[in-house]
Amino acid sequence: MKAKPFLKWAGGKTQLIEQIKRQLPENIQQNNFTYIEPFVGSGAVLFWMLEQYPNLENAIINDINSDLTNSYLTIKNDVQDLINILSTWETEYHNIADDQEAKKEYYYEKRALFNTRKSDQTTQSALFIFLNRTCFNGLYRVNRKNEFNVPIGSYKKPQICNTENLLAVSKVLQRVKILNGDYSETLRYAPENTFFYFDPPYKPLSNTSSFNSYSKDEFDDKEQIRLKEFCDKLNEQGHQWILSNSDVKGKDPNNNFFDGLFANFNIMRVNARKSINANPSKKENLFYVFLGITPKGRAIRTYSFSFEKKEKGVQTIATIPYANVA
Repeated sequence: MKAKPFLKWAGGKTQLIEQIKRQLPENIQQNNFTYIEPFVGSGAVLFWMLEQYPNLENAIINDINSDLTNSYLTIKNDVQDLINILSTWETEYHNIADDQEAKKEYYYEKRALFNTRKSDQTTQSALFIFLNRTCFNGLYRVNRKNEFNVPIGSYKKPQICNTENLLAVSKVLQRVKILNGDYSETLRYAPENTFFYFDPPYKPLSNTSSFNSYSKDEFDDKEQIRLKEFCDKLNEQGHQWILSNSDVKGKDPNNNFFDGLFANFNIMRVNARKSINANPSKKENLFYVFLGITPKGRAIRTYSFSFEKKEKGVQTIATIPYANVA
């Protein structure tokens, strides 16, 4: 079985793998490169890279969210005990599927236990995965006290323990070094011919669509600017990188935040059919932007990608040019 993300994750990149694939620098095709993902999230791109490049032995992932990285470590080092815990909880949760009050009590007991952060690492990781599979829309959100505060979801019998996939993930993670800390520290692990893929907490498209509370510290505009400066450093050292983010200009044509910040790089845009909103009637498409594929002035090749856009009840279909390293 191919390893796939074991978590639901806001902004997960599974649906954009094909677009990311087309943006990869050509000189990593020989497998002799280092792959670094400083904001790993659910790992959709990581697992695809490990499958695409079976001889890739130097892969590093990182995240500031220690609950997330500890789960990766647990799956890598103690997957069978994790499976035993999750399968027990899945059975118990499914047995009360028809009793909404009992389900709520069970969920909120697990959430409270998780927030004490006094369990051993394997149990804490199991709690993290359980909450992810049963909370509202698979969101991960914490308050300034680092307490997970997402309410219960509406799933009747969610899959909590995917044994086959957890084993597959554990197998491929044997090839991966797992770090927990600020993304800038990953530069220490970057030899020559390193490719970085960045998928940071997104700049919100509106005041009500912020999904960047993955840790108690907010990833605000100052952090977006600091990340761009880090990418400049990578450029100076000859490393290659792609960065994806929400496309605020796709939502508001007058918002030039990223266009100005990354003015020296080619920018590619894609419309993604994914959204998270408690009210189904207010769901909207998310817009993504790929940044820094190659500095302006270098040779590029283009292709087209069609997408649909709905705005004020009117649907239009457009074709936009894309670019890649020649």
